[in-house]
Amino acid sequence: MKFVKSLATGAAMLLASTAINSAYAESLDYYMVDGVTYNNAITKPADILGHDIGDQPSRHDLMVRFIETVAAQSDRMTIETIGYSHENRPILTLIVTHPDNHARIDEIRAAHLKRTSAATAAEASDDLPVITWLNYGVHGAEASGMEAAIPTVYHLAAAQGAEIEEDLKNSVVVLTAVFNPDGHSRRANWITSYGSDVVITDPDHEMHNHRWPGGRTNHYWFDLNRQWLLQSQPESRAWLTQWHKWKPEVTVDYHEMGRNATYYFHPGVPTRKYPLIPSKGRELLYELAGYHSEWLDSEKQLYFTEEGYDNFYVGKGSTYPQVNGGLGVLFEAGAQMGIAAESDQGVKTYARNIRDHFRTSLTSIAGAADMREKLHAYQRDFFLSAQDLAKEDKVKGYVFRAPEDPERMNMFLDLLKRHHIDTYRVKGSIKADGKTYGDESYIVPLAQDQYRMAKSMFNKITEFPDRVFYDVSGWTLPAAYGLDFAEVTGSVSAKLGDAAEITRVASVPERAPYAYVFRWSDYYAPRALNRLLQAGIMARVAIEPMEVATTNGVVKLDRGGIIVSQDRQTVSNDDIYDVIKTIAAEDGITVHAATSGRTLTPGTDLGGRNNVRDLKAPHVLLVTGPGVAVSDAGEVWHLLDHKMKVPVSLVRKERLSSLKDMGRYTHIVLVGGYNLNLDKSFTADLKDWVKDGGTIIGHRQGAQWIAQNVVGVKKDDKKDDSSKPVRLTYADKGQNDARHVVGGAVFASNLDITHPMGFGYVRDEVYTHRNTTLTLPVPKDPYAQVAVYGEAPLVSGYVSDKRLGEIKGTPMMTAERLGRGSVILFADNPAFRSTYIGAEKMFMNAIFMSKVFLKARGPGDEEEMEMEAEE
Repeated sequence: MKFVKSLATGAAMLLASTAINSAYAESLDYYMVDGVTYNNAITKPADILGHDIGDQPSRHDLMVRFIETVAAQSDRMTIETIGYSHENRPILTLIVTHPDNHARIDEIRAAHLKRTSAATAAEASDDLPVITWLNYGVHGAEASGMEAAIPTVYHLAAAQGAEIEEDLKNSVVVLTAVFNPDGHSRRANWITSYGSDVVITDPDHEMHNHRWPGGRTNHYWFDLNRQWLLQSQPESRAWLTQWHKWKPEVTVDYHEMGRNATYYFHPGVPTRKYPLIPSKGRELLYELAGYHSEWLDSEKQLYFTEEGYDNFYVGKGSTYPQVNGGLGVLFEAGAQMGIAAESDQGVKTYARNIRDHFRTSLTSIAGAADMREKLHAYQRDFFLSAQDLAKEDKVKGYVFRAPEDPERMNMFLDLLKRHHIDTYRVKGSIKADGKTYGDESYIVPLAQDQYRMAKSMFNKITEFPDRVFYDVSGWTLPAAYGLDFAEVTGSVSAKLGDAAEITRVASVPERAPYAYVFRWSDYYAPRALNRLLQAGIMARVAIEPMEVATTNGVVKLDRGGIIVSQDRQTVSNDDIYDVIKTIAAEDGITVHAATSGRTLTPGTDLGGRNNVRDLKAPHVLLVTGPGVAVSDAGEVWHLLDHKMKVPVSLVRKERLSSLKDMGRYTHIVLVGGYNLNLDKSFTADLKDWVKDGGTIIGHRQGAQWIAQNVVGVKKDDKKDDSSKPVRLTYADKGQNDARHVVGGAVFASNLDITHPMGFGYVRDEVYTHRNTTLTLPVPKDPYAQVAVYGEAPLVSGYVSDKRLGEIKGTPMMTAERLGRGSVILFADNPAFRSTYIGAEKMFMNAIFMSKVFLKARGPGDEEEMEMEAEE
């Protein structure tokens, strides 16, 4: 009977959708403001898009054409292409203000920026326009957040009357569209592909169920709304540069949430605010919210604030501004993947979401303009107070170094520069945390304008008033980059040397009389090795430390040193030298020219049998598709393909059983996810493939699946039955549910740097990001626990005492041999958001060094050991 009833309901909805079909194709009049006249000389959206707003997704190229056309027609607008996506789509910024302001725009910007420095804030004029930034389209699947830019641009160009003139005289609006053009284009293509004459509101229709990986993320499947802080993607680098060029006082960010929700805007949950965000900022957010609620009330629309969303992780578009002297406002509309769809609150339309976001764009502009003197005062006080906060802070700065890897240090210095954080070379030396940091080290003093931003990047927070987090709770970035760092509690002013600069020191290598050698600790050493192996050049790895005679004296190489001899090569010496020069120039690797195959360290000659091993070119298969975590897969793809140029075949997991030749792959990677069950026939083939010499790598839930289904570890089904039933108050449910979560925290592990999976590390502590409660099984092989969480592994972020007790002392990384192959498992994601630079080397070791280590042997294994040595 239920099925019959649903058929009847579906027929009724189909008739209803046919009857109201015209309501979904809204004309421009639907969006425009009542009582406002518009300049007919300004091109209307449909004239370029070829359809009404909300009728279908606007193609990115047509949207770009529309914005460029309108900007050229309006004396209120100038346009700039600030960057390009991975797929080479442009990201545009419009500067919108009154023509009189445009005539002195550079003067306005310079005067405005005086407020953002303690040295000049007191002299900054308040008789200036407010700077308002509008973000559109950071999540491609939340398309109304992008599409709303279209009526907004039209209105700002074409609206006439005293109100718009006054708002533009008192405002400089920096409008950025589209933050994520690649994700939007995936989404638009999907919706257009399933478009039909009759709009289908059935939520199960394919249009409303975008195929994996969806359109939320960018080309490499990164969530760009987590990139304000991390800055690993070209889109975020482009917009952050522009943001700091203007340092807006109000930043608004447009999104969509669950289909059955109404409409949301900040302020967020009061108890979920990052500690360094001033309370005054929340008060101003509350005041600005009154402009949005006034309009929504006039429309009799449902909405909510101060619920569900927070301002804790400073790397989101609505929180980053709040640790940089401005207000950040998040807007969320009930999701609408297609044109119209049924929800618990009736049929919701794409057009309605666009209109709501457009109109709150206008209330944001108007509210900021009305509040401009308060916002000016807030921004000035924000930066003036930085020096006082620094004086009160017992920590006076942070010192850090990574002499083993200049490129990793360069990457961190670049990150600090992107956030306008002052950084200096250490003058002489400075003592901190029982260590002496010399002039190869750098220091960030806290007595600077960016006190809050610097503190948030280096801070370690493990105590929280609220245990519920919308995103990560800890992100100590020098740990993520694998730096040796410490707090400095004494005065640092006398230790500030020259301002930090990015330097690349690799010189052109000399021609080698015998062989080329280079160390493995440099960040791009795996990319350099891959260049050699993919070019058919034989390379070897040193298992033990060695001292090598070179044309420039004796060079010490730690474990993992790479050797490229001139013997037994199928590639000419000239071609090898060309690749070596490329390695120095593009990978920043210092390559040494060895003069002899005999080293100064006994038992480590370059042609050795046991202490030097041959390496093979990798060809990696990365499992993708429904059930696999999109971001986890994208982060591995980005690391291997974009950073290290390692060939990666992306294969959806439902296709694995139909692979024609598994033998072509050296490695298979299975990342985290919520449904990783692979076909049983493929699982059997996978075990044989590993035993025959393949390497399988897993992290998070992928590691758990491999341990159970490839290694054969039995799942522990034991439950704790000792607890008695209790009665709890429902009002405490949210906090109780979060009581034993791992809230996206930074963990430290002890790494065996003598193991090939630890090659390239000079310190035995490595940091990873953890947001699961799973633990890896302890292998039987006593040498297989490559990295283990210590007794106090939490560095930063929230973890309950119960979970901490379960995690400490367990493996973070294991590496075992299975037959002729290898199984390498990570409890955490070493490539998390392309930010845990210090952990990525472990993953690259799993790619290049997976056959270098041997399994433990006992009595009776002599014959197998001899065969292995001969192999």
